[in-house]
This record gives sequence, C-alpha cells and structure tokens, in this order.
Amino acid sequence: MNPPSFRVIPSPRALLATTALLLPAPVLADPLAEQIKADLPNLLTLYRDLHAHPELSLQEKTTSARLATEAKKLGFTVTPGVGGNGVVAVLENGPGPVLLVRTDLDGLPVEEATGLPYASQVKAVTREGAQTRVMHACGHDLHMTAWVGTARRLAALKERWSGTLVMIGQPAEEVGVGARAMLADGLYTRFPKPQFALALHDVADLPAGTVGYSRGHMSANVDSVDILVKGVGGHGASPHTTRDPIVLASRIVGTLQTLVSREIAPQETAVVTVGSFLAGSKHNIIPSEARLQLTVRSYSAETRRHLLEGIARIARGEAIAAGLPEEHMPVVTTKEEEFYPSVFNTGPLTERLVAAWTRRFGAERVVEVPPTTGGEDFSRYSLSDKSIQSMLFVVGGVPRARWDAAGGDPTKLPSLHSPRWAPDAEPTLQTAIEAMSTAALDILAK
Repeated sequence: MNPPSFRVIPSPRALLATTALLLPAPVLADPLAEQIKADLPNLLTLYRDLHAHPELSLQEKTTSARLATEAKKLGFTVTPGVGGNGVVAVLENGPGPVLLVRTDLDGLPVEEATGLPYASQVKAVTREGAQTRVMHACGHDLHMTAWVGTARRLAALKERWSGTLVMIGQPAEEVGVGARAMLADGLYTRFPKPQFALALHDVADLPAGTVGYSRGHMSANVDSVDILVKGVGGHGASPHTTRDPIVLASRIVGTLQTLVSREIAPQETAVVTVGSFLAGSKHNIIPSEARLQLTVRSYSAETRRHLLEGIARIARGEAIAAGLPEEHMPVVTTKEEEFYPSVFNTGPLTERLVAAWTRRFGAERVVEVPPTTGGEDFSRYSLSDKSIQSMLFVVGGVPRARWDAAGGDPTKLPSLHSPRWAPDAEPTLQTAIEAMSTAALDILAK
C-alpha cells in the first residue's frame, strides 16, 4: 500500500488509548473466535515463513504457489497464473451471491531492521536491474495469512452460508498493476463475477485488535507525473548565454504549491509533492535539462483533472516567462500505468458490515477513520462494474504496550513501509480473520 497511513478520528483514538485489555471478549459469542484461536499456532508458522521469504512485485511465483497449495487443501478449485502471478480459488456452495476476497502478495525493496528472529534476509533484483533487500514492510504477509485463515473458516462453516466464494491472491499491488492485469486476464469472464468485493489492510496507527473503516472514500487517486524541463546549457561563468533549466525547474516547483493553496477549495483534499529534482553534473556547468518527479493525490475526478491540467499549465507558463521558444517547452508526462484510482467503500455494504463487526467486537474495537491519501488498486475491482458493492477495511497492528507508551500518537511509531514496521502478529491476525470471516458469513448468510 502507498503511504501515508490512516489516521484515527480523535474521539475514538482517545477512547482506544484508555482501553486496557489487549483483546476483549467478543460481544457476539459463537465458536468462530475459538476456532481461529485454535488455528493460530499453525497460521503464525505460515506468517513467519511468508515474512522471511518476501518477493518483489511481479516476481511472486513462490508466494503465489504457497497460497494455491493452501486453497487446494480446502477443496477450492484453484487457477494459478492469472494476470501474471495471480491465483484464483473458487468454492461453490449452493445458490446465492458471489463474494470476492482479495489479498496482495508482493513485498517491498526495503532492508528490514525489525530485529525479529524471522526477519527477511532476502536479496533480489528490481525491474530496473538494481540489487536490493526485500521486506514485507506493508504487511502483505499478514494479509495473506488472514486470507488463508478466512478460507479455512469458510470451508469449515459451509453449513452457515450459501453462494460462491472467489478468493484471489493479487500480484504487484505495490506498483499499481496487479488488479488491472488480473481483470485483463479474464477475472470476471473466466471465473464467477462478484456482487461483493472485500479486502483488508493492516495499519500502523491503530492498536492491535481494532477494526477501522471509512464511509465513502478510503484511499486517494494517486498519479505519478514526470516533468522534463528543457534549457540551453553552457558555462556557469557565463549564465547570460544560457537558459538555465535549474532556475526554471525551481520556479515550477514553487508555483506548483499554489495549485493546492490557491486553486483547490479548502474543503477538498489535494496533494502535489515534488519527490525528485535531478539536474546537472558539475559546479561550473549549466545543464541542458532538469527532471522533476511528482506524486499527485486527490479524491474526486474533478480535483484530479484540475491538478493534472494545472501542472501542465504551470510548467508551460513558467517556460514562456523564462523566454524559452516553443521547441523548448517542458514535457509533462502522467504515467497512466502507475495510476491508483480512489477506493470508495459502498454505503449499504459499509453500514451492514460495521453493524456486524460492532455486534461481534463491541463499539470500542470498531472505529471510524478518515480516508488516507495513500493508494490502493483494490478500487479497480468495483470500478470495472459499478454494480459491485465493495469495501476495504483496516485492522490495527501496533502492539498495545507500544501504543500506550506513545500515548496513541502514531507519529511516534514506525509507519507502513518503514524498515522497522512489525505488527503484533497474534492479536492482529486473530482480529483480521475474525473480521473478514464475519463479513463473509454476513454477506453469504443463508
């Protein structure tokens, strides 16, 4: 998942900070919680193995095969190699709705610094050819283990539900292409098409044992934009004979800040961040070009359009002001292949599942969180068909003692994508599996 992570609305956070127990007894008493608890030793072994052996985006062959094997044991019809390294597991159980449950598979090019006994020592080569360490710094190992745990519970509780369960392991979430690849490879034509879609994500700003949700937008539109700023290079001692692209690019960076502060309504969310500025090679040489890399985030399609058009307008306007001819205008490229559409939680499904979780866990463990400006390509499963109701929810992963020591302030704790991020595996998995199983049983209830 693309950070920043989720922030708790203040009033629930204050309540959570005073909660003393790690995992209070569920309000709704049935065998589900005990069954999950009994399965946890085996699931924790799986989790630690997945954590110790992460694979980069588009390289998830062993990880995908591991999930396929687990699903086959439970009687699912399993198809590997969907959209690259994706896996689709289908369990038909009579008439009823079709529910899709997604997990993501890929790790990140991060060197782990958690100090865990099962910390990753994996090395790999990126798509760009660079050697890197690899870590599950976003919790996809936990997501996969919860996926397996949920599949086990649903397979064991077939008498309680009716319909079709489609569980997918999606590759390449971290680079934004996995969902699109699975859909393009016939996810909704080769396999039962869902009426409902669910996914979960661990977060580093809620204590373990907590379920979080947002109404409506859960994550942002995320665009990557490149700007090639052209100039006329020359000697640093004679700047008047050049058109300095560093000065022009600096003006573009400064003016871009007005897009959000002066062109977007204060009630709207928008982010324009210049994350990379590359130019030049020596003290006394004015280069012929500079390159900027931007991340652009929004919720609404209209705000997204305004930001992208504004970036192109500002880049061109500053070049004109600098006296550059038409052939030296900046080249602005929006990288559509890296676009993450905003995740939008469907209203009826959200209210239905929040009620189910509140009955099970109690109101103190089910909290509303504001939407994040991070990115998630889970949105593509419902964007491809507006009739599909979908929901992405989160589970807290911060160890209770660390949460309390930080006073409920997530800025004092490791974030997602940090080399030090280590969720409290046992209570987080228990909550994640219980929440996803509860949601699935509610949707597919007889």
